[in-house]
Amino acid sequence: MKLVVVSAGLSVPSSTRLLGDRLAAAVVQGTGADVQVVEVRDLAVEIAHNFTNGFPGKGLSAAIDAVASADGLIVVTPVFSASYSGLFKSFFDVLSAGDKDVLAGKPVLVAATGGSERHSLVLEHALRPLFSYLRAVVVPTAVYAASEDWGAEGLASRIERAAGELAGLMTATGGGGLRGLGSAAAAAAPGRAEAAPGGGGAGGFEVVPFEEQLAALRS
Repeated sequence: MKLVVVSAGLSVPSSTRLLGDRLAAAVVQGTGADVQVVEVRDLAVEIAHNFTNGFPGKGLSAAIDAVASADGLIVVTPVFSASYSGLFKSFFDVLSAGDKDVLAGKPVLVAATGGSERHSLVLEHALRPLFSYLRAVVVPTAVYAASEDWGAEGLASRIERAAGELAGLMTATGGGGLRGLGSAAAAAAPGRAEAAPGGGGAGGFEVVPFEEQLAALRS
């Protein structure tokens, strides 16, 4: 089982990376997963080049492959201007441009760091909507760490709870995320009901394709 941490911290040492490491260590306790860390700061130039020429460099390509093959994902960003950093967003823009379904069904834990607790809602108004849009499965507990949280009560318990939720999703789906389960469900329940004898569909109703209804309106 593989766990990937995407850290968008810019400084060394980085509190963003530290939060990612602590979350990963807690997830490993419940899963025994192998951990790989993607430092987005190291990919800044390749990300910019990818926007202009459409091709990922060697390092960026390896990072994309790591995220795509992960059984679980921890994403951590510093807060800039009340949202995720531009570099963090750019990485996931490049990632989804190559394969818009790359995160579909994948368990993701979102986290952020900032200088003030007043920015903690960035998790709910920026990070969670972004990964919901990418159709990832975001765990219920997100973790925000302001400067005053380090060494204070509360952060450790939030890390344990969020990590436990991610570990639970990873183990419950056998490391494959919900993507495979979704495909199986779709195969078991196709979108269009098979026509019943006499033209009736499921439940006795006739199913008329939308394009046929549209053509009827135009005639």
